[in-house]
Amino acid sequence: MDGIVAIFFMIFLAELGDKTQLATMAFAAKYGWKTAFIGAVFGLAAVNLIGAVLGDKLGDMVPLDVVHKFAGVLFIVFGVLMILGKL
Repeated sequence: MDGIVAIFFMIFLAELGDKTQLATMAFAAKYGWKTAFIGAVFGLAAVNLIGAVLGDKLGDMVPLDVVHKFAGVLFIVFGVLMILGKL
């Protein structure tokens, strides 16, 4: 149960104020909060299912510190691309 609580809070804090939340607000303004909420739940569930399955498989094949370093580099690359207007 501790893992679930930790994951919940990390995802909750990471997602606050991000593009997904802003998009959900825009959809809620157009379609209503219930429709936007259901669509957002399904969309986030699908993308997180993909991440969880890939992470589980990757964790069996690659050491965790390599995964962390790769994820860090990927975040930096995306950040630079966003600053340059390429993303």
